[in-house]
Amino acid sequence: MRLMKKNFKLLLLAVFVSAASCSFTTKQFDDTDKDKTLLDLITYVLEHTHYDPKDINDDFSEHLYRRFIDQLDPLKRYFLDSDIAEFSKYKTLLDDQIKERDLTFFNLVYNRLMKRMEEAKNIYPKVLKTPFNFKKQDSINTDYENIPYAGSKKELEKRWREQLKFSVISSLYDLIENNGKNSENDSITKKTEKPKSLTELEKEARESVQKSMDEYFDFTKDLERKDYFATFLNVIAQQFDPHTNYFAPPDRDKFDMQMSGKLEGIGARLQKKNDYIKVIEIISGGPVWRGEYLDVGDILLKVKQENEEVPVSIVGMRIDDAVKLIKGPKGTKVTLTVKRVDGTIEDVTITRDVVELEETYAKSTLIKKGEKTYGLIYLPQFYFDMYDYNNRNAASDIKKEIERLKKQGIEGLIIDIRDNGGGSLRTAIDLGGLFIKNGPIVQVASTGEPKKVLKDTDNGVIWDGSLVILVNEFSASSSEIFAASMQDYKRAVIIGSKQTYGKGTVQNLVDLNRWLRKNNMGDLGALKLTTQKFYRVNGGSTQLEGVKSDVVIPDRYSYIEAGERDFENPLPYDKISPANYTPWSGYANYETVIENSKKRIAENNYVKMLDQEAKWVKEKRDENYVALNIDDYKAEVEKRREELKQFESVDEYDNKLKFQSLPYEINLMKQDTTLKEKRKRWHKNLSKDLYVNEAVNVLEDLKINSFSQHKIAEIKD
Repeated sequence: MRLMKKNFKLLLLAVFVSAASCSFTTKQFDDTDKDKTLLDLITYVLEHTHYDPKDINDDFSEHLYRRFIDQLDPLKRYFLDSDIAEFSKYKTLLDDQIKERDLTFFNLVYNRLMKRMEEAKNIYPKVLKTPFNFKKQDSINTDYENIPYAGSKKELEKRWREQLKFSVISSLYDLIENNGKNSENDSITKKTEKPKSLTELEKEARESVQKSMDEYFDFTKDLERKDYFATFLNVIAQQFDPHTNYFAPPDRDKFDMQMSGKLEGIGARLQKKNDYIKVIEIISGGPVWRGEYLDVGDILLKVKQENEEVPVSIVGMRIDDAVKLIKGPKGTKVTLTVKRVDGTIEDVTITRDVVELEETYAKSTLIKKGEKTYGLIYLPQFYFDMYDYNNRNAASDIKKEIERLKKQGIEGLIIDIRDNGGGSLRTAIDLGGLFIKNGPIVQVASTGEPKKVLKDTDNGVIWDGSLVILVNEFSASSSEIFAASMQDYKRAVIIGSKQTYGKGTVQNLVDLNRWLRKNNMGDLGALKLTTQKFYRVNGGSTQLEGVKSDVVIPDRYSYIEAGERDFENPLPYDKISPANYTPWSGYANYETVIENSKKRIAENNYVKMLDQEAKWVKEKRDENYVALNIDDYKAEVEKRREELKQFESVDEYDNKLKFQSLPYEINLMKQDTTLKEKRKRWHKNLSKDLYVNEAVNVLEDLKINSFSQHKIAEIKD
């Protein structure tokens, strides 16, 4: 749905922690004082430091008004038309309220939402208590962006009924499909369950939806006023551009973790269910995994720090607050009171450590095709340690992987940055430097300042052989810097979607606490804001335009709107003068290889089928009405299933390549069976990957000029 795309936020940025000072001071406060200070501080920082600051005027106010309401009630199942009419009085007044630190509009909307949510808690159990009539001719419009708000509470209850019926019919259909089949637990004995009646299945489906709704409202129960105010502040920030955001303190911590790929703690993922904090995953390599202290399904009841005598109960506590107690610096100890799956209760003491999230980091594999060996490195993001760049980062990790692959005798290299939303600008520059001797990688422009040319100054070249880079619609920011520079130098062949995401802006992360002389309000969070635009070495921007692939291969989402251009307020595309650089002359047949690859793709029947499937996906995605009559619903599902049969060859594709983990990982797998399973799954997916197959074809075709093997992209000056 378009709504999902609008709310899709990639962390696409190059981050530098900024410190500044201004005249803000704080005294004794309450929550309202803190809110007003945050509102004042954030708008001040935005207006004085954003690359392209917006005028906070009536137009700004209208956009803020609409987006805030949409964020709070995207499915239009809380607010009434009369609520919107009341709110709309402030449509062009929010700019004035921001300047006057007036929270009247926010308080009105927040209090009304709390009231409507409390009313909804009485609606859904009542609706789900009564069986639905799935023989009635009925349907639901899922184009929530364009449907009107309910005109009365009776109409609102009707909307809830429709949405709940939609959820139940989906669950019911699945139950009907599996009715009477072997249960999962009886798969060995082949014991067949007795088929249930439609009445029994309908009741089971309603109970399942009831449980989901109960869990949803349990989650919302933990949200506090400050969480909703953080949403309001974030919507204000996003009026400046899609990548300017306010991070409340918990979100700042999560951002740091995502950028670095690590945290300090015990190494377990937790989830709140009802009032209990449950272990849902053990992170390989972490303290819990090494000491086998916890199991998935264990419930944490109490937390005690090493300097405390009495533990703190976390039953009923917000998940964020519980996590704060459990996390802590490396080397410190925490004692957890644990209720095991079998019901026993015991205390376990765990020494916290740095926990690395393996899925964040680069990984590599060998590709065997006949007698030839190639290497592939997948980079999920341009990660780095915000406090110590040299500790671990994407560029240094890829350098290690290349060295390992070279020892295995690879004859060509693939860098896969599909779905890579970006990260550190510096790592993109360092990564580009692994493949050229020296020279500019990216240009950066700041408001009112001359452009800066950021260069690779290290004369070392880690890989001077054939290179292919894989991209798609969600390769963004630093991914685009890297791909664009390699394309401009003609150092690599870019294979992928028609264009990448199109984010050509740079963000700074500003610690808001540093803008206050005295702060007794607690952590104020951080502001991520756009301060620069970056440009290719050829002078073009990747903003909106992205990087155009040398060889375009469709995928299932080729016709779905995605990327920077799908937002309402992105910064515009423009150009600047090119940097002084010399393209690489190392390939003897660069242009010919690209043309031959294009011909292969154009003549490939599998590619034609993939393109047809992409058009079909777009067509079905645009359909907004869903039948709520069980016969019509089943007919539509079966129709789609029949239509999908024409695309079965897409799922059956096998590129016939062989994939093999490197020796160091094979040794790790002896201790970590989870890693072995992850790599097995990854290799299976790669074996069905047309992009990888064509990348290998291109590597086979590329010829290196022997006389220029080491004469790589020297700058003219």
